[in-house]
Parts: sequence; structure tokens; C-alpha cells
Amino acid sequence: MSSPFPVDPNEHDRFILRQRFRLVINEYQFSLPQGQTDTPGPPFCFVQQKRFKFKEDIRFFVDDSRTNELMRIKARQRFDPAARYDVTTPEGDPIGQIQKVFGASLLRSTYILYDSAGAEVARVTEKNLLVALFRRLIGFIPQLGNFANWLPIPYHFVFQRDGVDLGVHRRHLWKLVDIYTIDLTSDPQHTLDRRLALATAVGLDALQAR
Repeated sequence: MSSPFPVDPNEHDRFILRQRFRLVINEYQFSLPQGQTDTPGPPFCFVQQKRFKFKEDIRFFVDDSRTNELMRIKARQRFDPAARYDVTTPEGDPIGQIQKVFGASLLRSTYILYDSAGAEVARVTEKNLLVALFRRLIGFIPQLGNFANWLPIPYHFVFQRDGVDLGVHRRHLWKLVDIYTIDLTSDPQHTLDRRLALATAVGLDALQAR
């Protein structure tokens, strides 16, 4: 079956995620990097978090017209600290699931990824515990809390399965908007569905209100 994406994510290993500057709502775009650099090429996917939803609802589209939907992320429950999010096609066919690990996330954000059949396929964890704790500490300082996301603090994650690295999710520092490189070259057999990886990359920003 051909991919509805103009660029099939499952044929690639590296992606650039760029947050678009919006005051009220989260919007993003995905590009392929140019060569081995972190310079984004033309965008191939646009993402928008729906307004005024009690349960998270994030849609992926071919372009800015938002007429051709590619996939979506939807929360199963609202206001759940251990929320599970379904990643599906527009028709509701499962791609996978993302679940926050509440206890572990108190120290550093941790998520479990499940495939379309509900089997665990990866864990995504903040790479450095000390940096994660420092980032949380900054958020509690009244003078800095509202500006914590603007500070050049690393926000890096690692994708792992059974302790083996599958890839990394790395924030670009010193940028006015959040930009991330997702690098899954450590998974050359593509055992992790790239669509689920892209959904996770958006979730690491949008679902944590960054």
C-alpha cells in the first residue's frame, strides 16, 4: 500500500521538526534534512493541535490548506497524568500508541511506544537526568519560570528497545522557535514505524506544553 504522505517517512531515517510561531495554538512542520546537516529541506507534513479541546487532538496534513489529513493523535482520557494517546490514520486505523510513564516522568520525561497491535516497541526518555532535573528546577523559579523554554537548555531524548538505542531526538539550541532533529539511523531495519516516531516527536513538544 502506498503512503499518503508526499514523502514516505518509512523510507527515511532523519527528520527535522520545526515549531511554527503561533500565539494561541501549536503548529509544526516536518522536513527532511539536507544531506547530513541539520538544515531543513522543503516541508512535507504540517501539524496542528486543535483549539479548545478537553482531550488532546493533533492532526497531520499534507499542506497548509489542511484538506488532506495524514494521521492524528488523540488522547483516550482527559486530565490523565498517565495518559495514553492513540496514533491513527484519518479513518481510525491504528498506527500505534504513546503512553506517558507518570512516576518516571517526575524526574525525567518518559514515554512507552506501542505498535498497532498494542505491543511495546520502544521507550523514549530524556537523555540526561541531571539536565532534566535542572530544567524542572528552572521552571520553579518565579523570575524564570515563564521563560524556561526560551533558555538554551538541552531537551534531548533517546529511543530505546531493551536497552538498545534506536535513535535520538535533539533540540537545536539558540533558536527563537523550537526545532528538533529526529535521527533513527541506529534502526536501519526500520523496526520502529517512522510515523509513530514523528507523532512522538510532536508529542514531546505539544503534550508537554513547551
